Amino acid sequence: MMENDDDVSLFDAEEDVGTKSKKTIKHPLASFFHLFFRVSAILVYLLCKFFSSSFIAPMVMVILLLSCDFWTVKNVTGRLMVGLRWWNRVDDDGGNHWVFESRKGSGKKQLVSDSESRIFWLGLIVCPILWGIFAFSALFSFNIKWLPVVIMGLVLQGANMYGYVRCRVGGKTSLKNMATNYFGRQFLKQALSKEGES
Repeated sequence: MMENDDDVSLFDAEEDVGTKSKKTIKHPLASFFHLFFRVSAILVYLLCKFFSSSFIAPMVMVILLLSCDFWTVKNVTGRLMVGLRWWNRVDDDGGNHWVFESRKGSGKKQLVSDSESRIFWLGLIVCPILWGIFAFSALFSFNIKWLPVVIMGLVLQGANMYGYVRCRVGGKTSLKNMATNYFGRQFLKQALSKEGES
């Protein structure tokens, strides 16, 4: 069976841009599942000690929810809610190529609603931060049995966050260069404002 990736459109061409307000949620099901798996994994992790003395069942549940979240965010909600997509392509020589793609809007029509964008980025950034806090908490409280699960949550959600941030700033731009440019501009602004005051 031969696959031809070049003929497949990454974004649906027939998506209705219409004249909908930027504040409406165009994809309520995608928005729901974007947050559902993330929040459910966190709630199961936090509340499992109160409802069960078992470790295996909550661990499996958290891992399944994190896996569903990773797949949903990477393959569905990123494309629908903010028009971004990333993936890894392996060529015939065995080389890895990371692809970061951003859908371009046509004219003044905005394909992404502000509400969906806020929901997407809020969920994408807050949840890995929470898993990072859980990792430090598990490490410092010597709750070692939960540490691999928490690290898995941090890695899966951190990978999605990294991929979408790279899509947002441009796949060819390294994050180190972006940070250096940002701090350089801030330093220059500060130097110029001090010079203007004197």
